[in-house]
Amino acid sequence: MAAADLTTHPGHLARRLQQAHYLLWNAMVSEEITSPQYAVLNTLVAEPGLDQRTVGERVGLDRSTIAEVISRLSRRGLLDKVRDPQDGRRSLLRPTDEGVRTHRRLTVRTARMNQVFLAPLTADERTVFFDLIRRVADAAEELRNPEEPLVTPR
Repeated sequence: MAAADLTTHPGHLARRLQQAHYLLWNAMVSEEITSPQYAVLNTLVAEPGLDQRTVGERVGLDRSTIAEVISRLSRRGLLDKVRDPQDGRRSLLRPTDEGVRTHRRLTVRTARMNQVFLAPLTADERTVFFDLIRRVADAAEELRNPEEPLVTPR
């Protein structure tokens, strides 16, 4: 059997893309704040007062990962947790003043990094690229949390 052509395997290409993003992120944006941490901070700057579960859904992180990200951001003094006055079992999250300043600084750096990351593509190609990866990501998300079983029981 001949070896597979990995350039036709989306998972292989997605991993390579993620590696390139990780390297650029560390070099151009932050070695302390990760891309998922930035996504959480960005979500809470846009919508302060969300609970942890909702933030996780917004940024596509599972329960254990979002818990760890929230914990790290809180320890760094970038997020505050307050008990929901309507439901004492849940906490609402808000960026601190330092969190907002950090978000502002990282947003500028992220924009520069994205220019470098997407430099091989024309403006039209970028539009198509984003449309395609969003469609694949959305479909993959539905596979992870199907409303109907993928396989019909016999």
